Amino acid sequence: MSAIALRGPERVVIYQHRRALWSAGALALVGVAVVVAAWLWASSASDTFAGSGCSVENTVRGCGDTVRAFLDTELRFSRAVDYAGLAMMVLPACVGMFVAGPLIGRELENGTYITSWSQSVSPARWLAARLAVPAVLTLAGVSVLSAFSAWAWSRAKGTHYPRGDWYEREIYGAMGSAPVGYALCMLALGALAGLLLRRTVAAMVVTVLAYVPLVMVLNRVREDLWPTARFLGGDRPGGDAWLVDSGMLTASGKAIYPKDCFGGAGDTAACMRGLKEATEFADYHPASHFWPLQLVETGILLVLAALAVALAFRVLRRRHG
Repeated sequence: MSAIALRGPERVVIYQHRRALWSAGALALVGVAVVVAAWLWASSASDTFAGSGCSVENTVRGCGDTVRAFLDTELRFSRAVDYAGLAMMVLPACVGMFVAGPLIGRELENGTYITSWSQSVSPARWLAARLAVPAVLTLAGVSVLSAFSAWAWSRAKGTHYPRGDWYEREIYGAMGSAPVGYALCMLALGALAGLLLRRTVAAMVVTVLAYVPLVMVLNRVREDLWPTARFLGGDRPGGDAWLVDSGMLTASGKAIYPKDCFGGAGDTAACMRGLKEATEFADYHPASHFWPLQLVETGILLVLAALAVALAFRVLRRRHG
């Protein structure tokens, strides 16, 4: 987005915060470049190792140093992917802090918003510009970074140091549409915090504190956002399946979970008698549930973002007409 192509308060937002925006973009590019460089190095090392005649599983005399060098290279790439995933987890909080602090809180704290409002810019238009510009940049930037995270994770899965399964919190939260939803939600919450508190540091702190319970709650209920599949028999579903729960299915079709017999307040003996001639089952999410879970969670986050934005405009109207 170019400041030259914009008019009015949107252009002012870009101009005022151009250094921060350029810095954020440069930091993201550096992170991407580091991960790509680590992957290229690991790919080159893999090709070299394949032609060395050595094997990781059956190391023979004279191959020790070659195997260690190869595994060290793969480990560096896997760690780079780990750091990129952690950065994606922190990114929504950073977006919210930027909006709550420098973009809104500081202007209200210093009184510089009066200059904008005195130049035929209504309070609603002023707030809309401070939401629209970062929203567009966040939507574009986080979408690209999310796709890049998925690419990096898929490459790391093929190494000797795979980075876990798709449903693990650090991996799930760095891919798909969920990172975009979290970033937009925190953007809206940051704007609301800035308007309510009118203090830069306080608004930034409250925004970060709001992010923690949001992530914890959605991580806790994630498995229930989409109906699970059920597998009957003693074996567990293979592949990248996310095992949610397991138990026994009685002849009458009643599902009995371990907590029903051992974690509840009922008659344990009667519960155990009901397990006779029962079939073991497992409730799970197959890998095909990744996108349904992502889209439902993203929808929840976007609803929260819309509510926060509506409340922010209401606060603005009450205070400034």
